[in-house]
Amino acid sequence: MKDITPLLPLAGIKITKMTGTGNDFVLIDNREAKIPVEVMPLLAEAVCCRRRSVGADGLIIMSPSDRVDEKYGPVDFKWDFFNADGSSAEMCGNGGRCAARFAFDNGLAGKEMVFDSLAGPIRAWIMDQEVKLEMIQPFGVYKDLNLTLEEGEFTLDGVNTGVPHAVLPVEDIESTDVTLWGRAIRYHKHFAPQGTNANFAQAKDGALLVRTYERGVEDETLACGTGVTASALVAGWKGWFKSPVKVRVRSGEWLTVYFTLEDDGIANVFLQGGASYVFTGLLNQEAFDWLKS
Repeated sequence: MKDITPLLPLAGIKITKMTGTGNDFVLIDNREAKIPVEVMPLLAEAVCCRRRSVGADGLIIMSPSDRVDEKYGPVDFKWDFFNADGSSAEMCGNGGRCAARFAFDNGLAGKEMVFDSLAGPIRAWIMDQEVKLEMIQPFGVYKDLNLTLEEGEFTLDGVNTGVPHAVLPVEDIESTDVTLWGRAIRYHKHFAPQGTNANFAQAKDGALLVRTYERGVEDETLACGTGVTASALVAGWKGWFKSPVKVRVRSGEWLTVYFTLEDDGIANVFLQGGASYVFTGLLNQEAFDWLKS
């Protein structure tokens, strides 16, 4: 049971539901600063709950920015991104593409833009219904990490593409128990205390197939942009594919990952894919009421 009093002034606020290749989000234009920062996590928990409220993998709140980045110049807007459980996340590739299209359509930015995230400034380009997003410089690379789980011995590779991701190659992605294995990897003591996202990848018929267990959602999602990016990078350094890599996610849709592998690391990482509108409407106060039960 939670106190919903801080949410009551937000009844009637305009929201937009969008999806990026199966990853769905609630987006709110906060240029009028109606949503205090301290209320945002509770709002995310309220609206992202499926069956009881709007339902989404995350909440994106977009606010103006007057910052000038040393590398990219004026920042068009900033975003606050929250997972469905109310926790904040540094970056989200699918959410970033949705935010970019929303920003262009609502006058927050032009067709080429830069926005602030906890992972740093992010550039994006509008390409009709697709968006190309420049991902942050990957870091935290590890290779051939052996983990012992109740389910067996696993050898993983990993990289932080804005949030931490572990990648496990599998022979048959359709029969993989993503929820069971993903949860075990996500909470393994090796990744404590922050945990990790867990991806399962299979090379098949000239493409990469990826399924992801997402930290913060605490379940498999239909797509994960940062996870797809991490999986494509792992596939690249394993020699499975060269850039660009076509990736099919659980929704059946496709993303494209571009990158350059250099002797001293990874560079020029981009994620391209669709970003679609579902609906725009007004949030009813009763969308919060379930938190009181």
